[in-house]
Amino acid sequence: MKNKEIKILLSAPRGFCAGVERAIEIVKKSIQKYGAPVYVRHEIVHNKHVVDSLKALGAIFVEELEEINDKTRPVIFSAHGVPKTIPMQADNYKMEYVDATCPLVSKVHREAENLHKAGYHIVLIGHNNHPEVIGTMGQLPEGTIDLIQDEHDVESYKLDDKKKIAYVTQTTLSVDDTKNIIKALKKKFPQIKAPFKEDICYATTNRQSAVKNIAKQCDMFFVLGSRNSSNSVRLVEVAEQTGCPHAELIHSESEIPFEKIQNCKIIGISSGASAPEVLVENFLNKLKDKFKIKIEEIEIVKENIVFKVPAKLN
Repeated sequence: MKNKEIKILLSAPRGFCAGVERAIEIVKKSIQKYGAPVYVRHEIVHNKHVVDSLKALGAIFVEELEEINDKTRPVIFSAHGVPKTIPMQADNYKMEYVDATCPLVSKVHREAENLHKAGYHIVLIGHNNHPEVIGTMGQLPEGTIDLIQDEHDVESYKLDDKKKIAYVTQTTLSVDDTKNIIKALKKKFPQIKAPFKEDICYATTNRQSAVKNIAKQCDMFFVLGSRNSSNSVRLVEVAEQTGCPHAELIHSESEIPFEKIQNCKIIGISSGASAPEVLVENFLNKLKDKFKIKIEEIEIVKENIVFKVPAKLN
């Protein structure tokens, strides 16, 4: 194997986005300010490596606030956003909380609220039970927002003709799949109101474009990320849809398929927006142990967006 030479096309941008960097920073700064432990409701971002490293610093992860034994300790809300009931619950418990919701998710929340106030019935394009979807739907009264997951849902969706209708989307969807769902919605409801500005976030769009840019040239494509990371799973789909014969997710329990890689001339690598670069480095090192590799990084756009942490942590 060792004398087999493989070319690696490294997709860029990849890995952490500004929302993820901000959320991780919020947990670290909260521990510095309040001491350990601080609680985090839901995984701060969907990545085991990140969660484990924050646990080591003194973060305790819970799914619901009632699980927190010591309510005098602060709690952080994850980057995916939370329903309105959660800050209210924290207030009832007299708990201090820090909201690490990504600003681009907060933008969708505000958009949904404004549309609701303007008398629109809202359709959210997204994945059932994803925390971001639960958070966005939880901004509005029950019955005023419905989830659409695919074009079949659009076909069977019924709405009173008298109602004004608008749509918003989850920020981490596949750009191409969403286009098709929006097209179906516009065909069925020609008067449907679109978001003022695209909801799918810049990082999701950039990472998908970067993968599309190289996937056709690759015999295999690997995306470093977690199974519950929506944007990472979408990158695998994008690589396959663009023409790579085999794409797969490399997560914390993955076995690297060296036998299959041995038959490749060119492989592509990217990582989800919640995956730290160290995972890419570790993966490359494992490949270097087995093969002679030549790495070419192909960057389609420079990202320089930074989101500030809440003022109370500075």
